[in-house]
Amino acid sequence: MSNTLPEDVEKGITQQDYSSADYEAPHGVNSKDTAYPENPVLRVTTSSNGDVVYLGEHAYNRKELINAFAGDLNPGLHKAPYRPMGNPVPLGLSSFSICCFVVSLVNCGARDVHNVNVIAACALFFGGIIESITGLWCLVIENTFAATALGSFGGFWMGYAGILIDAFGIASSYDTTEELNNAIGFYLTAWVIFAFLMWLCTFKATWPFFILFLLLWVFIMCLAIGSFTNLESATKAGGVLGLLATFVAFYIVYAGVATDTNSYITIPATPMPHAPTV
Repeated sequence: MSNTLPEDVEKGITQQDYSSADYEAPHGVNSKDTAYPENPVLRVTTSSNGDVVYLGEHAYNRKELINAFAGDLNPGLHKAPYRPMGNPVPLGLSSFSICCFVVSLVNCGARDVHNVNVIAACALFFGGIIESITGLWCLVIENTFAATALGSFGGFWMGYAGILIDAFGIASSYDTTEELNNAIGFYLTAWVIFAFLMWLCTFKATWPFFILFLLLWVFIMCLAIGSFTNLESATKAGGVLGLLATFVAFYIVYAGVATDTNSYITIPATPMPHAPTV
């Protein structure tokens, strides 16, 4: 099986009819049932000419499948969406990256800035609303992972903005700073668990994909520890890791929008070991 990886992540090729005599399905394969496999994929094989890929007991035209690619935030071998439309993932990752970049600089104490309120508006509108919209958009193109990740982190940024904005009265409702920090620690701990679960889904994706969610998990964990313990070193470590995650996310954003038609520099996918490819 070839390891050639696609550079165009905006494919929208419709499903073909495999009932013709162009190929012969292997024994036990139902070549007509290609819409929704009932069983998990236990093997990936191809026809003799390589044009047909069999995922378990279901047959697909090779051109219908897209490898795991960080630029479209889909961690596995998957069918091209039925609706040919733009890729919303770069927009969603851009909103996350910009908010994460600013917050991480503040957490690092860059240029003696320690007040993160500057990010409130961006976190509410760009990191929150726009990212949540892109998450819903990913549902339309049948990308469940991206919809879950972007939609959830969109809610994360809106919740974070709500804490920072005085009009919501969240921060002022706590009697002491210690109580507020512990409450924020609870909030961040929930996101540590979520980021960890998302990271577990990237082990058969691509290296940038894997590294991004690993950094996100550890970055949020450091911020949670810093909030609970009031250790400046933990918060600064979270800031550094957040900056690293931001640069990886910007790399993925570029990978998602750069093609041979608009740039001289394109980024090929780098699959993880044992990742299924076509």
